[in-house]
Amino acid sequence: MLDPTLSEVAKELDELKQAVGDLPTALNIVWTLVTGFLVMFMQAGFALVETGLCRRKNAGHVMAMNFLVYSIGIIGFWAIGFALQMGGVGAMSTFGNDATLSGEFVVNLGGKDFGLLGTKGFFLLPTTLYTPGVAAMFLFQMVFMDTAATIPTGAMAERWKFLSFCLFSFVISTIIYPIFANWTWGGGWLATLGKNFGLGHGHVDFAGSSVVHMTGGVVAFVGARMLGPRIGKFNSDGSPNPIPAHNIPMALLGTFILAFGWFGFNPGSTLAGTDTRIAVVAVNTMLASASGAGAATVYVWGRYGKPDPTWMANGMLAGLVAITAPCAFVSAPSAILIGAIAGVLVVLGALFVEGVLKVDDPVGAIAVHGINGAWGVLSLGLFANGVYGDGWNGVDGKVTGLLFGNPSQFVAECIGVIVNFAYVGGVTAISMLVLDKLVGNRVSREVELAGLDIPEHGIAGYYDGPRASLAPTSVTPPPPSAAPFPARSTRT
Repeated sequence: MLDPTLSEVAKELDELKQAVGDLPTALNIVWTLVTGFLVMFMQAGFALVETGLCRRKNAGHVMAMNFLVYSIGIIGFWAIGFALQMGGVGAMSTFGNDATLSGEFVVNLGGKDFGLLGTKGFFLLPTTLYTPGVAAMFLFQMVFMDTAATIPTGAMAERWKFLSFCLFSFVISTIIYPIFANWTWGGGWLATLGKNFGLGHGHVDFAGSSVVHMTGGVVAFVGARMLGPRIGKFNSDGSPNPIPAHNIPMALLGTFILAFGWFGFNPGSTLAGTDTRIAVVAVNTMLASASGAGAATVYVWGRYGKPDPTWMANGMLAGLVAITAPCAFVSAPSAILIGAIAGVLVVLGALFVEGVLKVDDPVGAIAVHGINGAWGVLSLGLFANGVYGDGWNGVDGKVTGLLFGNPSQFVAECIGVIVNFAYVGGVTAISMLVLDKLVGNRVSREVELAGLDIPEHGIAGYYDGPRASLAPTSVTPPPPSAAPFPARSTRT
């Protein structure tokens, strides 16, 4: 056997060097995909939580919305939403500096650039753009978008016409969510508040307290308010009646599935399995979920005398929502505190939404995702301790909040909250008004009283025997229960 020539050895060394150099990119792509799969599984958690907290007669309808929003969201995001969100993101460093997505539409005002939306990637075309890095980014961002699109299905449950839901889900996946996400994650103007105006590192949201959860919560608030309350929810004097959940075990199981999926949601947002900060992110996520559930339980137990399990579930979810933005930037004690505040805030928020604003939210999505989504980014502006995030959004130094010496970061987070409410709320209101004129948003009184399953889908969520039919079976709303929460509504 002849000894290899020097040129052959050099070729083999080059190939080995190439393989070693590609290894981190491959690992990051695998990590991002696996965590995206976990986030996708959160759809099952949402479906169980929302269905369990609603009434039996609407179980099939609520489950159907949670199921089909996934399909509608994928198609809308593939066709339009992904390009608007990430089409101008530039080189993706964790995916081998893949720069195929680098078409941000920018306007220049006063010598400063303001990114408004992406322009590349519609329908994942052309073929040269459809690289492994772009595919991984699409899948991960899609499941995040679908989380936001799922949130309103709980707040608007038990009276939302299915056709209106389908059309609106396309709107949120193509326009509402992607634009705000671009401004924060796609190189848009909120992310550049630091570079342009010296406001910390711009609007920072590590994994989506504002981009995903507040967006979904604002849509839920505007949509539920425009739909109006369920029949029998409020008395003539405005006082609310409790409408009990039909399956508490289902709701609690769904909560645990969501908590499990959150380990993809937050650590996956590094987009890099090579980033060892994922361990800190995961532990902070776990700590906040525990303190959120615990704080909600203690508060409700002390105030009402009973530890209601639905508040336990929503307390845990509130803690998870709140820690989603700051999870990479805060210490363990701060994560505990952020979650505990969220656990109490979700109770107070739900009671305020229902008792003061008179908005009927069957599952508490507004308090869990909207109010605590805002709290999450504000808590980042307060508690970021300056140990992580060097160069974030193109600003030198690490992300530091108000309590650690940088008040400008808190200002940037406040701007993000205000912009989210204004943009998402405004476009949602316009969309709902148009859809109401076109197809109607709410089912008839007769359908609502009978339950939406058979009138809307032709099949009941639970089989009641041969007497089940398309005709309404009841025209009288159920009497209020004797639950110890006079202003209480079950929530997600």
